[in-house]
Amino acid sequence: MRAETETSFLVNLNQNIGIVHRVCHTYFPRDATEREDVFQDVMYQLWKSYPQFKGESKFSTWMYKVALNTAISHIRLSTRTPENTELTDSVAGAPHIHEYMSRVEEVYLLHEAIAALTDIDKAIILLHLEEENYDEIASITGLTRTNVSVRLVRIKRALKDQLQKNQ
Repeated sequence: MRAETETSFLVNLNQNIGIVHRVCHTYFPRDATEREDVFQDVMYQLWKSYPQFKGESKFSTWMYKVALNTAISHIRLSTRTPENTELTDSVAGAPHIHEYMSRVEEVYLLHEAIAALTDIDKAIILLHLEEENYDEIASITGLTRTNVSVRLVRIKRALKDQLQKNQ
């Protein structure tokens, strides 16, 4: 890679590094080691494929595609089953702990509901939560704008139903 290309890559990467973290946390919420492995794999794939990036889309769009494809490929190649671990630490006695724990539990349940979605639905909801517009989501996922819209309605309904079941 030439020096100016390398500099351009690093500047763009640093401006958008949160994308890789969000993808890794969405697809591997419980396993920090696996999450770090996938993070490193995504970084390698970004570096390796940057010379083919033509600038026909935003850098962030291209970065999402690479990160999502790498994470999904990792899941497909993995023969491991996810481990379910319970939180067992006692945290009684802290001020406002019940309010805080209620919020933590809500976030945990939302992450669990998202984790139960299909890979493509996880990608769609992640991009939607990142406030990407339907055209960007369609470009990143390879779906049509209409399909993204329909899937988002169904995903939101499924998440709402799942969260209501857990209350």
